[in-house]
Amino acid sequence: MFRLAYNTNGLAHHRPEDALRVLADLGYGGVAITPDVGGLDLYALDPGQVARVRRVAEDRGLELALETGARYLMDPSRKHFPSLLEERAEDRARRVDFYVRSIDLAADLGSELISLWAGVAPRGAADGILWQRLCDGLRPVLDHGRERGVRVNLEPEPGMFIERPAGYRELVERLGDMGPELGLTLDVGHLIATGDLPGPRSISEQIADLSDCLVHVHLDDALPGIHEHLAFGGGALDLRATLMALSEIGYSGMAAVELSRDSHRGPAMAAQSLAQMRAALADET
Repeated sequence: MFRLAYNTNGLAHHRPEDALRVLADLGYGGVAITPDVGGLDLYALDPGQVARVRRVAEDRGLELALETGARYLMDPSRKHFPSLLEERAEDRARRVDFYVRSIDLAADLGSELISLWAGVAPRGAADGILWQRLCDGLRPVLDHGRERGVRVNLEPEPGMFIERPAGYRELVERLGDMGPELGLTLDVGHLIATGDLPGPRSISEQIADLSDCLVHVHLDDALPGIHEHLAFGGGALDLRATLMALSEIGYSGMAAVELSRDSHRGPAMAAQSLAQMRAALADET
């Protein structure tokens, strides 16, 4: 059975160790941690805090995953800058370093995976060049993940160079022998935002098709064509069908709710989300 989890980017006003305690007390089995300026800052890590977070997770039986989607941690003026797709080699190298730091933190926290994404394509850049930059940047990241025992996973993001699972599949092929080392993080709300859902292929069919590479899952609701993470019931997501599909493929990873715009009411949304997931799972039996 997969673990129900919550992303700390929806508890951005909490210290990471406090966020873990809140989520454990609610009954979550996992936490997806987003290092950010407010806690576990990758450029100003406090070893004592890292040790405390790991201890809390171990004491409470929480599985951890590491997310790399902090908006302004690398650049205070430009969201998610730089990516692996930038024109300047120095900028791409900064992103590689960021992912290496993320892998090291994941290993120190006892997490076995990180999630990352491709980035937004710079204007005017040809696809062939972008694919080359992305593959060249990911290879040292995959090497470091292998050395530290941390699985690296790509999350398709609406509006980015890779925004659908099909793009992930193409990236795996382009990486050649290293391709199988790159797992998939699937955000089900993104399938709605990109128009893959609702559509001719159900969520069950799409999850079944991805069962061979699915390592990590993000849960949120969304409206067609709009990349905005909504609470369950606020969009077009069939939560019950989604959870049932994960059960049917024998998925045993983490299913982490991601509500990054709801930190102002984070504990209440975490409690509400868990109750909705438990009700949906109860309906399955």
